Amino acid sequence: MIPFVKLPEAPHFALTKATVPAVCIAEIPNLDVREGLVSVDITVRDGRISDILPAGHAPKDMPHADMRDGMIWPTFCDMHTHIDKGHIWERRRNPDGTFMGALENVMADRQANWSADDVAARMEFSLKTAYAHGTALLRTHLDSLPPQHEISFEVFDDIREKWANKIELQAVALFATDQIFEPFFDDLLAILRKHNGLLGGVTQPGPDLVPQLDRLFSAATENDLNIDLHVDETGDPSVLTLKDIAEAKLRLGFEGAVTVGHCCSLAVQDEETAKRTIDLVARAEISVVSLPMCNMYLQGREAGRTPRWRGVTLLKELAAAGVKTAVASDNTRDPFYAYGDLDPVEVIREAVRILQLDHPLDDAARVMTRSPADILGRPERGLIKKGGPGDLVLFSARRWSEFLSRPQADRIVMRNGMGIDRSLPDYRELDPLMEK
Repeated sequence: MIPFVKLPEAPHFALTKATVPAVCIAEIPNLDVREGLVSVDITVRDGRISDILPAGHAPKDMPHADMRDGMIWPTFCDMHTHIDKGHIWERRRNPDGTFMGALENVMADRQANWSADDVAARMEFSLKTAYAHGTALLRTHLDSLPPQHEISFEVFDDIREKWANKIELQAVALFATDQIFEPFFDDLLAILRKHNGLLGGVTQPGPDLVPQLDRLFSAATENDLNIDLHVDETGDPSVLTLKDIAEAKLRLGFEGAVTVGHCCSLAVQDEETAKRTIDLVARAEISVVSLPMCNMYLQGREAGRTPRWRGVTLLKELAAAGVKTAVASDNTRDPFYAYGDLDPVEVIREAVRILQLDHPLDDAARVMTRSPADILGRPERGLIKKGGPGDLVLFSARRWSEFLSRPQADRIVMRNGMGIDRSLPDYRELDPLMEK
């Protein structure tokens, strides 16, 4: 494929006449914003952004690459993934595409196959893919039932160190919160302290949920851990543990960061119930990430019946209430989601369609750049900023319609001011693992 623009081979150069989502620029003084987009020149010196100027104002005494109105974005932040599960589809499929089918088949595959070597190989494959697509910050949930918690966090620690100069990684322990009073939980806390992890979990409604949440928040406080939970991944309107989580955070005065993912049942609540919960979430300063592709795959699935809803949470209403919101990839080629490639462009494109993040599209770019970077405590990762790293993704697409209509397979990913090799790993690399 012939690149649409050739990057100058020089330590100091300019990307001229570029179109950039305004929400992704730290400061945009004196720039004309149209459809949330601005026209700029970006100069790069020694791997860092040296200036952001109105289009046509880059110094003439340096090499130029004319973007011809092509878009430039910051590198992406994929804040909810499962790279420990990724790419097991060919050896353990979901026979009916249901949530229970996913749970049962992941559990069977984990018990049969998830050695350190197996998990490491699939994590490596996932990160090669994410890196080639332009991701620079990624959070993964790791299945943490014993003995898997010991295996996966050790593997993750090695992977995080190996990939430190390419993708910044964070890990969350994933387990059912009804196991929080079992002896293994203390071991899990020690592992999270050792590996700088986050406390996660899957909440389920029931009479024991409140004491479970009290234990969860207390443990997080005592061990100085942030929290990232799987919440209400169901279309049952009677399920709303999100409310209990918000109330617990407020009641206990928890000062750490709390993120919740999915929150699907919120979308099938009556308006009054949903509004009360959204107000609580906003007061508690809880962040919400929607996983549109996976949730549309799983939710509302019944044999022989067309789904009646999209499976996603009330992202617009949450954002309007002041809640920090984002979207992410979630699962990739495993029983919870048969497809996906950890490609943020695909996630954004599908999120715009599924969640109707258009009309206007002015701040749609934030959902996998600025917003998730802020939620993950790395706000500089989601911005194009003077003095920041030359970590950029360049597109031939000039406007939203062009960007959202094609996969943008010809994109150029720049890291530290240089283009990277965007070759994707071949699925055949995984064949030895699938033969199990």
